[in-house]
Amino acid sequence: MRKIKIVITDLDRTLFKNDHTISERNLETLFYLQNKNITTVIATGRNIFSAKKVLPDDLPFDYLMFSSGCGIMDWRSKKVIFKNHLTKKETLKVVKILIKHKVDFMIHDLIPDNHKFVYWRVNTNNPDFERRIQIYKNHAEELSLPLKPQEASQLIAVLPSNSNEKFLDIKKEIDFLKIIRATSPLDHSSIWLEVFPKEVSKGFSTQWLCEYLSIPKECTLSLGNDFNDIDLLEWTENSFVVENAPQELKVRFKVTDSNENDGFSKVITDVL
Repeated sequence: MRKIKIVITDLDRTLFKNDHTISERNLETLFYLQNKNITTVIATGRNIFSAKKVLPDDLPFDYLMFSSGCGIMDWRSKKVIFKNHLTKKETLKVVKILIKHKVDFMIHDLIPDNHKFVYWRVNTNNPDFERRIQIYKNHAEELSLPLKPQEASQLIAVLPSNSNEKFLDIKKEIDFLKIIRATSPLDHSSIWLEVFPKEVSKGFSTQWLCEYLSIPKECTLSLGNDFNDIDLLEWTENSFVVENAPQELKVRFKVTDSNENDGFSKVITDVL
């Protein structure tokens, strides 16, 4: 195995405990990586606004990969060094498809304001969708039709947990863009269908960052816990999931301890 030069880890329920805090052991491991001059990346589905709520400014890591790879921020300077967006034409086309399928969705503003969104509600019983609107109530507005063409950073449709077939149907229809499935970080059950530009994922953004930093793929290590980590896990040379990941992922990638039992630190200790 070649020497590890970059570590990319998911945040919630991976690096962080279930209560959205970092354990002493995992914090010590982050300091260890910094002392070894190993680049450390936190790759999360959270946008910048949401990530800053739980990540202290002095947390020892180098880059924040936010919104499932839609952008990358240099954590020390707080400068966005990579970003992508959907065109007006793409956004409008996706909206028409989602309305046809009668799903609730949100259209997010461009980076760095992608915590702001307009939303379309069609179902009367979607608690996870309503919960997210409440969280962002000061940054959310209801969408009115006809839709004015607009660029967007992403769209998120919130589906019930038993909507696998509907998810696949919509994904097939939006094959001209990148569709990422995520388990809701709010109720840990609902399906989030996230729509991004074609070349957006944690895997693609990790490849971009490694080329930017001149780090060979053979020197990469990643840790994830959910479906939106698959592209990342498939791209890195050394890939792990925590014990609390879905079984579908645990049969495909190496498994470490759960996030509650410092799986992040165990991987670093075992590999480095």
